[in-house]
Amino acid sequence: MNLLLSAGLWITISILAVFMIFIAVFFGVVPVNVWVKALVSNSYISARKLVGMKLRNVDVSLIVNCYINAKKAGVKVSVSDLETHYMAGGNVERVVDALIVAHGAKIKLTLENAKAIDLANRDILLAVQNCVTPVVITTPPISAVACDGIELICKVRITLLSNIEKLIGGAGEETILARVGEGVVTVVGSSKTHQMILENPDIISKTIITKGLDEDTAFHILSIDIADVDIGRNIGAKLQAEQAEADVQIANAKAEERKALAIAVEQEMRAKTQEMKAQLVSAESEVPKAISVAFRNGNIGVMDYYRMQNMKADTAMRNSIGDLGGNNND
Repeated sequence: MNLLLSAGLWITISILAVFMIFIAVFFGVVPVNVWVKALVSNSYISARKLVGMKLRNVDVSLIVNCYINAKKAGVKVSVSDLETHYMAGGNVERVVDALIVAHGAKIKLTLENAKAIDLANRDILLAVQNCVTPVVITTPPISAVACDGIELICKVRITLLSNIEKLIGGAGEETILARVGEGVVTVVGSSKTHQMILENPDIISKTIITKGLDEDTAFHILSIDIADVDIGRNIGAKLQAEQAEADVQIANAKAEERKALAIAVEQEMRAKTQEMKAQLVSAESEVPKAISVAFRNGNIGVMDYYRMQNMKADTAMRNSIGDLGGNNND
């Protein structure tokens, strides 16, 4: 009898030991707090899946919390999908929040699209929120010149609504700003006067809105509004002044060229005059020789010589009188 009691006691102790070991292993391997949280939240997840996520270095608490939030909001997701997205480097929490917002706002957004958008480095939650509440962006000051040469500086506010279907591969806000800026420059540049724009600034917005600037972008343009129009510089007058200054410089250069040419001609004439004077002096030096030869040959007499001297003196006197008369007139 004692042997039977001892055997039963040892069996009971062994069972209790095994049970304690099982409990210890269970609490050591399975994240019990997370498992219990999912269980009481009516979002049951098997302990095997939790252990597998833990062994794969997945943030078990994050996955379970996101799964519970999705289930409570009525969004159909699976733990495997969330775990896969986490291991791919995605932001599981943002994806689940975006799905919850889209579900509440009745926006068509699947889990696959949400995961793809998130992995494309787009803020999926912000995009979904912008589908519910439009976002307004303001362009930097845009400078444009009308046909009359007056510069106008415009600021434009653009109201955008996200396009979920084109978040992948669609152009962003920078493209919208660039296209709107191009449209402002085109409209102002084609206006005959800047007063036309100042009187009716909505000409800009009405013309731009019809161009379909949101094509191939991740947004729908709801409205384009002119926030401010300021008058800048008189570009036409500035260009005319610069052209006049350039013309003056060209005229001065041509005048300097003509002056240099005149100086060259004057120097050439002086050189010719000096040459002629030298020839005259050389010719005059031959006169006495010719006179002496004429005396020796008897071709000229003494009286002829004196008459010639008198003529030279009379010519010199007339020249001096003419020079005095010219000075008096001056």
